[in-house]
Amino acid sequence: MIRPWDDWDLDMLCARMRLIGFDLDNTLANSKKPMVPAMARRFSELTRRIDVAVITGGRYGLVVSQILDVLDPGADLARLHLMPTSGTCYRRWEHGTWAKVFSHDLDDDQRSRARESLERRAREQGVWFEKVWGERIEDRGSQITLSVLGQQAPLEAKQAFDPTNEVKARLAEAVAADLPDLKVHAGGYTSIDVAQRGIDKAFAVRELARHLGIDVGSIAFVGDRMQPGGNDYPAAQAGAMGVSVRDPSDTMRLIDGLLERLPLPAGITL
Repeated sequence: MIRPWDDWDLDMLCARMRLIGFDLDNTLANSKKPMVPAMARRFSELTRRIDVAVITGGRYGLVVSQILDVLDPGADLARLHLMPTSGTCYRRWEHGTWAKVFSHDLDDDQRSRARESLERRAREQGVWFEKVWGERIEDRGSQITLSVLGQQAPLEAKQAFDPTNEVKARLAEAVAADLPDLKVHAGGYTSIDVAQRGIDKAFAVRELARHLGIDVGSIAFVGDRMQPGGNDYPAAQAGAMGVSVRDPSDTMRLIDGLLERLPLPAGITL
């Protein structure tokens, strides 16, 4: 079930959900940027009310700079679940550090073949541009990602690149033909991700449910690309409650509504 955030009955949502997950870029923060202070305050407070997950295609270092580095001191880290690289890695706060629960890393041969195919197919299809913003192919350990315009491309350029997703779909199909043992899918606005087969945001919410002993249907997932073909859509396909937002301002309004309804732990007052 997928609905825009303001079409959800928030009382019903709060009654049903045991965990809320968020996409990162353009959901909690602008692309590659830290959460703004107003979002960081809301997000931190939400961790005191319910388990919160961040499931993003980005690498762990971005989760640190965009989320962890700007949290309020009162955030409950024990209720925070970090799943970078589209859920191929899962970290939790244990004994004062962000310990890996699992990481499905690619081996050296898979990494090499992925990089070769991404560059060759991008050149063949005319999307290996001379001018890009930052790194073009990034090795994230458990995921190899091609960002057609570069990792640091401005949001406006990313959104304008392939609004129908046809270019990314064609490129992903060509790369997938080269790498039948791996999962290839269009990620964000300009990216193609290569990872172990069967691992995407559907895998991530199922693993969260399994590790926490809850039903996937009791997870709400919030993202800006929740339409079919979007990289947040698999979470809803897996059975999570899909909450669609347009940008971080929508997400802040959603969190405000949740904080009005979710109780604080016993003995704690604002």
